Amino acid sequence: MRKTAFAAFLAAPLLAFSTAAALADYSLTILHFNDWHSRIEPINKFDATCSAEDERKGACIGGAARLKTAIDEERKKFAGRNVILLDAGDNFQGSLFYTTYKGAVEAEFANLFKVDAMTVGNHEFDDGEEGLAAFLDKVHFPVLGANVLPDVHARIGNRIKPYVVLTVGGQKIGIIGVVVNDTDVISSPGPHVLIGNDADAVATAVKALQKKGVGKIIALTHVGYRRDMDVIAKIPGVDVVVGGHSHTLLSNTDPKAAGPYPTFVQNPQGYEVPIVTAASYSRYLGEVTVTFDDKGVVKEASGDPIPLDASIRPDPAVQARIRELSGPIAALKEKPVAETTAPIDGSRETCREQECAMGDLVADAMLERVRNQGVTIAIINGGGLRASIGNGQVTMGDVLNVLPFQNTLATFELSGKDIVAALENGVSQIEVDAGRFPQVAGLHYTFDRSVPPNGGRIKSVDVLEGADWKPIDPAKTYLVVSNNYMRAGGDGYAVLRDKAKDAYDFGPDLADVLADYLGKHQPYTPHPDNRIRDVTPVVINNLRKKQKPETFAGANALSKEAPSTVAAETETPDLPAMSGTIAFRPPSIPTEPAPQVPLKQSPAPANAPKAQAKTGAAPESSSPRTYTVERGDNLWKIARSLYGDGDRWKTIVDANPAFRGKLIHPGDTLVIP
Repeated sequence: MRKTAFAAFLAAPLLAFSTAAALADYSLTILHFNDWHSRIEPINKFDATCSAEDERKGACIGGAARLKTAIDEERKKFAGRNVILLDAGDNFQGSLFYTTYKGAVEAEFANLFKVDAMTVGNHEFDDGEEGLAAFLDKVHFPVLGANVLPDVHARIGNRIKPYVVLTVGGQKIGIIGVVVNDTDVISSPGPHVLIGNDADAVATAVKALQKKGVGKIIALTHVGYRRDMDVIAKIPGVDVVVGGHSHTLLSNTDPKAAGPYPTFVQNPQGYEVPIVTAASYSRYLGEVTVTFDDKGVVKEASGDPIPLDASIRPDPAVQARIRELSGPIAALKEKPVAETTAPIDGSRETCREQECAMGDLVADAMLERVRNQGVTIAIINGGGLRASIGNGQVTMGDVLNVLPFQNTLATFELSGKDIVAALENGVSQIEVDAGRFPQVAGLHYTFDRSVPPNGGRIKSVDVLEGADWKPIDPAKTYLVVSNNYMRAGGDGYAVLRDKAKDAYDFGPDLADVLADYLGKHQPYTPHPDNRIRDVTPVVINNLRKKQKPETFAGANALSKEAPSTVAAETETPDLPAMSGTIAFRPPSIPTEPAPQVPLKQSPAPANAPKAQAKTGAAPESSSPRTYTVERGDNLWKIARSLYGDGDRWKTIVDANPAFRGKLIHPGDTLVIP
């Protein structure tokens, strides 16, 4: 089934071609959330569990009780219309509720929310397929993953389907699930579950749905915003993309958003595909209404994520259930372990692309714990740091929010050459904020992000010998401490798996190590010391100094209610023939190049002339300045880079009347007043 091409669309987020809907038009409202990460209780601005004081100040965000209220209110608002609720994966991992109950609580509340379909996320495999199998035993809705390929011995069996067909308002809606391609690297699906190529799996599922006569198809993905834009939305037959994994905020009102909600992408078949995603940690509930014409083509899509802040009253029944579930872990959570004099930043926006205070703290704690064994270097993946810590009292609950994965210390010998290779892997995906970015102790390094990935981005590595910092010796063997996840090759650190010698992976729990270190060094003061430096050259382009972009911020007591009535008819496909035989030889899947994304540049030097440091502009000239739009740009980001103030985007619009009310695209030239 080929989609019909239609005219160019208006400025995002609204796509509309007439003021009156045709009689055959069909509208569907999609409520959605993603990357919940077990934030059962509300969180504060540091992504840590809200305190009673935070609650009194109205500073709490999200949580299961607010999410339940918001879902109920939106369903009530759209009563009598076509509404579905989608979950884009990664419910697991991130709080003591997951550490204690291993997915049972997340399953209970997802049932209570009446989720209509969920795609599996990479973190759903963190406790192997056994953990996911237990979750599947409890949920009342289909869990999808077109590129999740179990063999006949897999515990999950055939319960993860490529797609589901929901009948909503008399129309069939096909929903295809897919998970990020490197799930087997960044999580632990185990030997009986293969992860196939996402694009191939979606394309195959689209064809299967079209053969069934399904013409309205949603890709429910856990692959990240960039992948959704660059690949998934361009697969012929995909009408809408509801995504997760990258924790991306899309918004039409928040200047820090990574893009508009929805973001539209041109499909090769000549139509526009809306993409939506709703940040993470239940900070938002996404809501988009999509109108299809009688051929199944999207003719209009509009909406915005709903902030789950203090204006949303938590559902009292859910609050009561959370208090009941909190009983067994309350004492552990409340145990004081230390004091801090300032907040400790553990945000993903920082720890996945530069030195961060939490990375320094955790790496220092690891190194101190095993220094008496002769260990001199610590390396930890930034993605293993899952929360920040506020100033004041630190509890064991705070520590476990930062380090929820129950990783253990791993010690081993590694050559200087292989340490550099490990760091090279760590900075290879910095453009997409991958979790492999290395935080370190006992070691300093510099990197240049303008160099291609794995092409020599690491420019220098120094190690501490006595009281002096000296260049690392490639031929020398060093004693290193990391965690058991990285040592097993997680996050692409195959060199630690393949080259480490005399390894011991069963040291103390990393959370206990951090708690002990904080207790010994209290009151603890964060002290970043320039151990990691970005030395990417500053480039002059289009009369502006390119700078690094701004960071854009991303048990069944209650499940007795009747299941959702949205899906009056639900169909799930059988697995492909011979699917039980594939586990013993992985399918041949061509390696896809990494998405081409703009390189993030280093900030201008601190000693740059003041005028340029503020504006990033070249000296005034008699001819008008121009700027060539790059991938990932929007007017707010351009204004922020050129003027130092994103709110001056209207100045650019006023100088470019031809672009008023239209999207800008890479290669467009703007006049800069």
